[in-house]
Amino acid sequence: MGTRETNEHAHSTGRRALLGAAVLGASGAVLGSGGTARADTRQEGRGMKSLPVPTIIGHRGASGHRPEHTLGAYQLALDMGADIVEAGDLVPTKDGHLVCRHEPEIGGTTDVADHPEFAGRRTTKTLDGVSTTGWFTEDFTLAELKTLRAKERIPANRPHNTLYDGRWPIPTFEEVLRWQDEQTERRGKQVWIYPELKHPTYFRKLGLGLEERVAALLRKHGKHRRNAPVILQSFEPTSIQRLDKLVGNPLVVLLSGANTRPWDFVETGDPRTVADLVEPAGLREIASYAQGIGPTLDLVIPKDAAGRLTRPTTLVADAHKAGLVLHPYTLRNENPFLPADFRRGTDADAYGDVFGAYRAYFATGIDGVFTDQPDTGVLAREDFVNG
Repeated sequence: MGTRETNEHAHSTGRRALLGAAVLGASGAVLGSGGTARADTRQEGRGMKSLPVPTIIGHRGASGHRPEHTLGAYQLALDMGADIVEAGDLVPTKDGHLVCRHEPEIGGTTDVADHPEFAGRRTTKTLDGVSTTGWFTEDFTLAELKTLRAKERIPANRPHNTLYDGRWPIPTFEEVLRWQDEQTERRGKQVWIYPELKHPTYFRKLGLGLEERVAALLRKHGKHRRNAPVILQSFEPTSIQRLDKLVGNPLVVLLSGANTRPWDFVETGDPRTVADLVEPAGLREIASYAQGIGPTLDLVIPKDAAGRLTRPTTLVADAHKAGLVLHPYTLRNENPFLPADFRRGTDADAYGDVFGAYRAYFATGIDGVFTDQPDTGVLAREDFVNG
């Protein structure tokens, strides 16, 4: 192995070690005097090893309780005990700033439709092969976006969240990095974040490459090293490969349905699907530049035609064998988002037996999970660890 290869291998292996403790499973968590899972304080300062396992990740904040990707949702996730906050999904503005929105189309997550001055910005674009109509962040300056306010994305399932419509503006990634520091100081423990780069190929074609902008901000704030409390994720493997050359942070490849193809694969003519990537050879390749995967829960336990859970796949064992950590997405309390075996009643906003669902997924050996309700996730982990 040549010098460059040796250095790159050490670089990748060192970052993987930050996440590697999670592969130990629930034994990596320690029981506090009250019976709750907590981090082993002897591991403080050792990256992901300081976090409880299974790790509870606040999906877009506490988005089951507040409009997603707002400082209010992020703050509540920490208050509810989330170990990491997914802050945020990163998309660019017209003038090159990074902001936190679920998608670049913001008609469903802001009050932009109520602003007559922006009526002419409504348009139709093709986003990763899908015709999408609405308002897009890349057509607004940051100053213009700051005049908007966030609102609940799925009010039919979360009518209680509409109480907070209009309360918070769209945060920038730099504001999130500062918020992270403020919360770390205030709480006396390191706060972790888990931002996602959204549609990297799409934005690179527009001259708004995400990876370089993310790297520049992380370097500015001293959060670009392998022990930094920032995990970066993307659905596009080539985006993660690009980040691997720019920063030292732990990196995670997100994986959707087995029959889907990452959009960068579509653009470059790579014929492989997610099903290929979760085979042992595909996982070994991912492990050469990333430290974890974020699979959809269906890749861990598939559902049958009736929507009920079947037998777990070998993904957890295969990924662990490749040295990868698994943080699947997303557990939500409401009936429509749960496997059919755990639904209770038919109301779209009613909670089902989500604790049963957590037990089923935790039992597979996953290292953590994204959840819209971190408070429920923390209690489910406590039950699992004590069980």
